Amino acid sequence: MDSRTPTPDGPRERLPNLFEVLQRRTTAPVDLYSFYIYMRDVQRSVDYLDFWLDVSQHMSLCRHYVRELRRSVLISTPELDKNGAGSKRSSQVLDNFDSNRGRTSSDQGPSQAQRQSGDERLSAFLRTDNTSNHKHSPHNSQGSELQRSEDNTPGSEAPPRPSYMNNPNSSNTSPLINSDSSPNHTVARADIRASAEKVLYTYLLPGAEREIILPQGILNDITNNIEKEGRDDPEVFDAAKDYVFQAMERDAFPGFLRAKALGNIVQPSMMLRLIVGLVALFAALWTAFVLIFLDAKRSTRCWEILPFTVGLYLLFSHQYMLDPILALAGYSEYTFMSFSRIKEPFVRKLLNRRALMCLAWVVLLDIILCCLFIFVPGRRL
Repeated sequence: MDSRTPTPDGPRERLPNLFEVLQRRTTAPVDLYSFYIYMRDVQRSVDYLDFWLDVSQHMSLCRHYVRELRRSVLISTPELDKNGAGSKRSSQVLDNFDSNRGRTSSDQGPSQAQRQSGDERLSAFLRTDNTSNHKHSPHNSQGSELQRSEDNTPGSEAPPRPSYMNNPNSSNTSPLINSDSSPNHTVARADIRASAEKVLYTYLLPGAEREIILPQGILNDITNNIEKEGRDDPEVFDAAKDYVFQAMERDAFPGFLRAKALGNIVQPSMMLRLIVGLVALFAALWTAFVLIFLDAKRSTRCWEILPFTVGLYLLFSHQYMLDPILALAGYSEYTFMSFSRIKEPFVRKLLNRRALMCLAWVVLLDIILCCLFIFVPGRRL
């Protein structure tokens, strides 16, 4: 099965795929929050994930706008069924979008899975709405009027850059910028435009605050669609969204599964265990040889079990990226010394099996080393 194909909700007897993580269908320690921390602390490329999430938010914003627009049309034309076929055709696109909305995949998924009839109608309607003076919409905004006036200006080649960057009241963290011209609605058309521009100016343009690396052809197409053609529909970002999804699926997600589904400790904790484990093992070997050459009693040598056990436990924890006791207790490390419960059933079973295997190796080597250094004949030098 393609790892980007949506799967039904329910218990999984397998590891999740990236599509399910981005859809928030998974729980700790393979949830979206854990993946975000992994992209931030390990991959150092959290901007790619933020780009994906912001584009998904833009899609949700567009859907919400169309739903609000359809609702406003129905409220403003209560006698729609009595006005004949002409009135029905005035909201046909909105009706078609609403009837197909439930059959589309989630807005958090890859664009290939989203390109179904409902999403295509959504983008087509937004492109039409953007160039038809909003005949059916009460959401006419200052940003749209400015765009149309500048398109009609003689000698103008392209609209000016950012409409939201120069707005002192705009927020860089929220795509929902409520327009004064639409007090009765959560989302105005200017909000969609501002959301598209925010993605462009934050992630895509050269020298942007959180610039991500994309093929030049994709960047040129997006810039031309937004700045010259005035588009803000979700299809503008499809190519970039697909590219980022594939990059995360190929470069980051396998490492995330190894770290979170096969292990339960983070890298700083692993390094600490390696250092302490090597020190403990060195101390155990040094003590064992000292007690042999001092011809100490075997009852005294039995204390060697403690440093050998500590050293082997920590070294195997580093090797397996797993703390067996924590795993059996049902905990995983989010960040250094910050723990959370393991809620994903399949991951819980997988970690329990690996924890038992790790403990078996620790016990086996511990018995071998202790028997070797306890029962070997002593000789005082």
